[in-house]
Amino acid sequence: MEARGATSRDFAGAPAWVLGAVPLAVIASVIGLFALLGGPGLGERTGPPVEELAVERTVLRPGEIELTVRNDGPDAVEIAQVTVNEAFVPFEAEAAEVGRLATTTLTIPYPWIDGEAYGVGIFTSTGGTAEHEIPVAVATPSADLDFYGLMALLGIYVGVIPVSLGMLWLPFVRRIGAEWLQALIAFTVGLLAFLAVDAGLEGLEIAEAGPGAFGGTALVYLGALVAYLALAGVDAGLSRRRERASGASGVGAAGPYLALLVAIGIGLHNFGEGVAIGSAYAVGALALGTFLVVGFAIHNTTEGLAIVAPLASSRPALRRLVGLGLIAGAPVILGAWIGAAAFNPSAAAFLFGIGVGAIAQVIVQLAPAMRDAGGRLLHPKAVGGLLAGIAVIYLTGLLVAG
Repeated sequence: MEARGATSRDFAGAPAWVLGAVPLAVIASVIGLFALLGGPGLGERTGPPVEELAVERTVLRPGEIELTVRNDGPDAVEIAQVTVNEAFVPFEAEAAEVGRLATTTLTIPYPWIDGEAYGVGIFTSTGGTAEHEIPVAVATPSADLDFYGLMALLGIYVGVIPVSLGMLWLPFVRRIGAEWLQALIAFTVGLLAFLAVDAGLEGLEIAEAGPGAFGGTALVYLGALVAYLALAGVDAGLSRRRERASGASGVGAAGPYLALLVAIGIGLHNFGEGVAIGSAYAVGALALGTFLVVGFAIHNTTEGLAIVAPLASSRPALRRLVGLGLIAGAPVILGAWIGAAAFNPSAAAFLFGIGVGAIAQVIVQLAPAMRDAGGRLLHPKAVGGLLAGIAVIYLTGLLVAG
C-alpha cells in the first residue's frame, strides 16, 4: 500500500501528455526489440510464396506499352517474362524485384495497332501469373498544357454549365405551393439517393479491379463513413446558427444552409465523376462527341434543380447562386485533371466513397423538409417526388452510359 501511494504521488504532478506518452514509448520499445531480435520463436514460413500482381495504370505510346504494376501480395516478386496476346516479348523492368506494396514500371516494345484489343500476361520467377486486358488500344495523350486545358473545358461543359442552367428553375420553385415544394424536396432526395448508389457501385467496381492490399472495396465504405461523420460534425457545430435561421417548415430561412449542403454533396459526387472521365479519356475509352456532351448537360442539369429546391422561401444574392453552382460543378475539372494525370484505383475508390457519404448526410438533412402537415415523411406527394427523382436521373444517365 505504501509503494502504491508513493507511485501515485510520483505521477501526480506529471502533465497529461507525459502520462499518455509513457505507454506509447513502452509499446514502441517492445516492438523495436522484437524486430531487432528477428521475431524470436517464429520460424520461417513454409510453402510456396504468395504472389499477387495488379496493373494500376496503362500508358500506350507508338510502338510501346508501359504498365505500372503493384505487388499486392505479402512476398517479394521477381518478374521473369511478359507476353502480349500469348506471345513472349522483351521488356524492361524499373526494378528486378518488387517488394510488398511496391510498384515497378514495365516497358514493353510492341507494335500495337490502334483500336485493337490486347491481353498482357506477366509471369514471375516462380511461375505465378497475372493477366491484364487492354480492350481498345489508343495512344495515351501527353499531359501538356493543352491537355489540361481540354480537361478544364470538358469539366466546364459537363459540370459548371449544366448545373448553372438547372439553377434557372429558381423562379419556378418560388411560385409553387407548400405541398408541391415538399414533393420537389422529395424529388431532390430521390435524385441524390440515385447518385449515391451510382457512385457506390462505380467505386466498388474500381476497387475490385485495383490492388486489394490497401483495403480494396473496404476503401469505398471507409470513404463513405469518413465523409458522413465529418459532415455530421460540421453540421453539429453549426446547429445553433441553423436553428436561428430556420423557419417553421424547416426549409424557409434555413434554405441557404440546405442548398449549400446539397451543392457540397453534388460537388463531391461530381469530383468522382471527373476522376472517372479523366482516367477514361487518358486511355482512350471515352468518346468525346457532341452527343456525349449533350447527354452530360441534360443529366447534370437536374442537379441544379436539386440545389435551388431548398431556396424557395429565400432570395439569395446572385453571387451566392454563382458560388453554389461552382461548388457543385467545378470539382469535375479538378477530378478530370487528377484522373487523367495520376489515376490510382485505391484513391479513386476512396474518393467515390467520400461522395457517397456526403450525399447520405445531405439526404439526412433534407428528409425533414419532406414531411406534410401531419408529420408523415412518405406521404403520396413525397413518394411521387422520390420516384420521379430516381426516374429522371436514371433516364438522363442513359444518355452518357458507356
